Amino acid sequence: MNELDIEQDVELDLELAPEQGERLQKVLAQAGFGSRRAMEEWIAQGRVSVNGEPATLGMRVVEGDMVRAERRTIRVGERDHTARVLLYHKPEGEIVSRDDPEKRTSVFDKLPKLRGKKWIAIGRLDFNTSGLLIFTTSGELANRLMHPRFEVEREYAVRVQGKMTDEQIETVLKDGVELEDGPVTFERLEDQGGEGFNHWYKVMLKEGRNRIVRRTFDTLGLPVSRLIRVRFGIINLPPRLKRGMTAELGEAEVAQVLDWVGITAEVAEQAALRPAEQKNAAPGRPTRRPVDRSPGAHRSPAGGRTGGTGRGGRTSGAKR
Repeated sequence: MNELDIEQDVELDLELAPEQGERLQKVLAQAGFGSRRAMEEWIAQGRVSVNGEPATLGMRVVEGDMVRAERRTIRVGERDHTARVLLYHKPEGEIVSRDDPEKRTSVFDKLPKLRGKKWIAIGRLDFNTSGLLIFTTSGELANRLMHPRFEVEREYAVRVQGKMTDEQIETVLKDGVELEDGPVTFERLEDQGGEGFNHWYKVMLKEGRNRIVRRTFDTLGLPVSRLIRVRFGIINLPPRLKRGMTAELGEAEVAQVLDWVGITAEVAEQAALRPAEQKNAAPGRPTRRPVDRSPGAHRSPAGGRTGGTGRGGRTSGAKR
């Protein structure tokens, strides 16, 4: 083989070699700094360094690299930042934001304090809406549950002024209601009855556009007087969780959620827990039976049961 042949072989090997490491924005998101998109902005703004050098967009990191962002340093490959998931029963009159010019009460004021991490809100509820809010320290989990392409189900109890006609019900379930930012269709609608001028409905949809439930009923001429989110994906609002209270999922429950959204690495880590560690979990972390995977129903990690959510007992909008 002549010298030219050797050089060609080397070039070919380099072209075929797989890229090493993980993308920096993914590592930061998994460590709880924020979403991947936010991390890309941080990198572009020069707020992230790797091994003491400024990070660049598209950069990959490998085990042992030291990554610094926002006065916090992590070593790539360490698994001490296991995802945490917190449920909060939001009352009306609180804003889902850390920064509010009007200085209104924030849901973040009620959450347990973290060291070296931050709680990421999975979706939002407007100021006058109550119900289930989910927080996590994993940017990757937050992305899987919020990104439109995963079509994760949201279920709400809605009280409106008036009662829907048969034509309106058919419109929201089949034809869709036209809003200024595009049409919306409910995947399911159940009449829950009512007294006097107020009527309750339970609705389910697979998107989380701003105030979408309120705007849909307003378009139909049925103003919403009460709105409560009762389910997000496979997680129900636990009946025991009173307004203004939080409850953190246990290790096994977090593993179920991660498995459901398809984050397999974290699931493998959770499965390695010894039974004694699960038994001695911190007080307040509930222990539940596994998700009911029988067709036509599922049991959420937070308790409660819903029916007709898709094959295999999983919410049909989830990506596996």
